Amino acid sequence: MADRPSGGDFFGTETGWPLGYGRIVLQSVDSTLSEAARVAPELAGPAWILAHRQTAARGRRGRPWAMPVGNFAATLVMPVAGPPGQAALRSFVMSLALRDACVAATGREDAFALKWPNDVLLRGGKLAGILLETVGPAHLAIGVGVNLVAAPSADEVEPGAVPPVALRSLGVDVAAEPFLNLLADAFARHEAQFTTYGFAPIRTAWLAHAARLGEVITARTTHDSQTGTFVDVDGDGQLVLETAKGRVHIPAADVYF
Repeated sequence: MADRPSGGDFFGTETGWPLGYGRIVLQSVDSTLSEAARVAPELAGPAWILAHRQTAARGRRGRPWAMPVGNFAATLVMPVAGPPGQAALRSFVMSLALRDACVAATGREDAFALKWPNDVLLRGGKLAGILLETVGPAHLAIGVGVNLVAAPSADEVEPGAVPPVALRSLGVDVAAEPFLNLLADAFARHEAQFTTYGFAPIRTAWLAHAARLGEVITARTTHDSQTGTFVDVDGDGQLVLETAKGRVHIPAADVYF
């Protein structure tokens, strides 16, 4: 269970914080994604959960997520309606918000790129990851991990994966709670665009910052592997590769450069 700070740990009205979003700050928790599942039934609207320490963090496909002290770990839990595919497009909304927050924190517009389906890169290294999970019948949890001060060691990442890197490598120190303020504000703006205009403008903005667009990459699933030129992300968020056998659309995979 979480060690909650006493008093005022849930709020969304302070200056600079997006209206309508709650905020829960924890000193320690097993996982912000697990905490999101616990508190979701009690929430009246979307809320961010930030933990300064996680004891059982996880990444995609249940992989452990390393979290050195000082790094960023948060989950946005929000009510959602509509088909599952629509909810899954929030990974692109969050990716754009993460990039915006990193640019705002560092002033380095050209340093960050987006790796399909859910990573943010800093100078080609993995800076941040996103994980979506459904919570009950009516909520979505979007977990976010960012290497603010330290990157995991090489033996803590999967062989062949993009090497991790920390934001501090740019000579900038950003604490978790100020970074949350930047991220929450950026997400609220992109989410408003998504709910008003649909996926099209999000897709256009995401592709403008896509890593390795126009280059040969490999997409691996649990069953097979596809190598081809990364040409697009379609209207459903699927990766589009031009391969020797023609154009293929891939709904879910791990991408390797």
